[in-house]
Amino acid sequence: MPTFRTAPRCLVIATLLAAAPFAVPVEADDGRGRSGFYVGGHVGYIFGNANATLGDPIGVAAAGGITPFGSLFGGVQAGYEHFFASRLMLGIELDASFSDYLDPVQVLSYRATGTGTATEQLEYLASLRGRVGYDMGGWTPFLTGGIAWASTRFSRIDLTTGNEDANPSNIRLGYTLGGGLDYQLDPRWSARAEYLYTNLGLTGFLFDSAPARYDSQYDLHRVRVGLNYKFGEVDATENKAADRGPGSWEIHGQTAFVFQGYPPFTAAYDGPQSLPSSGQSRETWAVSAYLGVRLWEGGELYYNPELLQGFGLAQTQGAAGFPNGEAQRAYPYPRYSTSRLFLRQTFGLGGEREKVESDIDQLFGERDISRVTITAGRYAVQDIFDNNAYANDPRVDFLNFSIWAAGAFDYAADSVGYTWGVAAELNGPNWSTRLGYFLEPAYSDTNVFDLALFSRGGYIGELELRYAPYSRPGSVRLGAWLNSAFAGSYNDAVALAAVSPGLSPNDTIALTHQGRTKYGFYLNLDQEIIDNVGAFARFSWNDGRTEIMSFTDITTSLSGGLSIKGNSWGRPSDTIGIAGAVNWISADFATYLANGGLGIMIGDGALTYGSEVVAETYYSLQVAKGLYATADYQFIANPAYNAVRGPVHVFSGRLMAKF
Repeated sequence: MPTFRTAPRCLVIATLLAAAPFAVPVEADDGRGRSGFYVGGHVGYIFGNANATLGDPIGVAAAGGITPFGSLFGGVQAGYEHFFASRLMLGIELDASFSDYLDPVQVLSYRATGTGTATEQLEYLASLRGRVGYDMGGWTPFLTGGIAWASTRFSRIDLTTGNEDANPSNIRLGYTLGGGLDYQLDPRWSARAEYLYTNLGLTGFLFDSAPARYDSQYDLHRVRVGLNYKFGEVDATENKAADRGPGSWEIHGQTAFVFQGYPPFTAAYDGPQSLPSSGQSRETWAVSAYLGVRLWEGGELYYNPELLQGFGLAQTQGAAGFPNGEAQRAYPYPRYSTSRLFLRQTFGLGGEREKVESDIDQLFGERDISRVTITAGRYAVQDIFDNNAYANDPRVDFLNFSIWAAGAFDYAADSVGYTWGVAAELNGPNWSTRLGYFLEPAYSDTNVFDLALFSRGGYIGELELRYAPYSRPGSVRLGAWLNSAFAGSYNDAVALAAVSPGLSPNDTIALTHQGRTKYGFYLNLDQEIIDNVGAFARFSWNDGRTEIMSFTDITTSLSGGLSIKGNSWGRPSDTIGIAGAVNWISADFATYLANGGLGIMIGDGALTYGSEVVAETYYSLQVAKGLYATADYQFIANPAYNAVRGPVHVFSGRLMAKF
């Protein structure tokens, strides 16, 4: 699932500055009201020069020189600051920054000789700094400096043997200097713009496989913006109601940690993209912030930076109904993602109005029930399409791919589940209709989008009908979609492999790439049955002739289940979920896999076909307000449609917190 670089964060900075007239002013005091501990997050751009040298075995000239480096990044910080009566501010801060999830930007430097190539990759950059500033009535310019350290990883590929020699994380030290400006938005929140220079001094690493040494030195510059939340009591007279007009803003946060594993299971063999039959456990973790700013009447800007870390079981391979919807990543250290950056414009059509609660990607206020809404930018297709009241979010409810989503809906997405596009919605009192266009990946399961606009892309239409039989709310959504993409044909790849000795369909499918279309539909229902009990069902299908581009290796899927709230046992915020799914693939796809082809997530090297069957149940326990712990069990029969492997019993624990 592919990737696209985002634009600079000037829109975010501009909207924060637009909010400034509505911030709470800070009057002169003895400093105690503003002193305290804080935590926050930041995003920005890191750039600089790498001076690196690779010295290979005797007789081979060393390769060295200076090369540029640049990447988007995001991170977190925590600190303490004290304001004196003189307005002097002294503080200390610890921070960590992580570069963008695109693989190429992890490489700080690269060198090559006639016998080998070597790289140094950045895992994180951190610092511990002192801060000194001066309070100017809400604006606090400051200077900062201290020690810096980075975790990097050296690796070398021997061009004579093809072997790779790599070391684990290596900590290197340096220093950092800079300055910036804080602005107090209200008694709790402050915004920051900051510049930091970081020097990581000359150091090197000697590889084991050959007398080769890699030496490097870095001069790095970071320009970043951030938000901080300060702990402590707030004067009730300062805690004024937020202005809901242009310039007002809201922020939410969420973190989700999933630990998942399964014991050994019976299998005739393991293949290249199988769940290992010996058993395995893995974890995923996400930290997300959601910033919304009201720009003008009906106009809203949303920005969702995330730090993503972890691995899915078997590198997120081995089952089409994969058991962890949060496993669309494979990062040993957190990486930054601009997961959402979009503009939403709502045009009211008059008539009855409804209240809008403050939530993730949703500003508090009111809107016309009859309205037109345009959403343009970067976001997930499922933010708008294929929603369901009971099975919709692996951070909240079901974890399995084929239960929280329509399994055969190959919606456009990159490796973390997002794309760029535009969608329009016409909403009435009891119905909605939606249309959308989104960028498709350039190839199946890649990190680059196809920019041949409109000749390539994903087109989606959806009709939603809402009703309430016996005063029980329910809805049905019918969606149809068509992807125009540069894709391969399963049948053509098999036929070409048959006349190409030594090649499998997985080798030949790239030779069949051309502009092709894939189409399908989904039917999505949810219905309250009795108080605190709801049912849901989905059916989805696609033509199954060409490569899956983004989501998962399913061409037909049927799923359904129940969601039960805990009111009857005195736990109204707890939830029990019970669901099942059956997944199939087309004859074309099955033949391709049986002859050694690989999909996005499955491919055992051979195939004894059987429909993939999934059952899932979970209990979500509210530990405290905004904090939930979930125990989840999944049964998967015929994983990856292979009847000689499994069944697999998957056990998961999930911890989710939000505000």
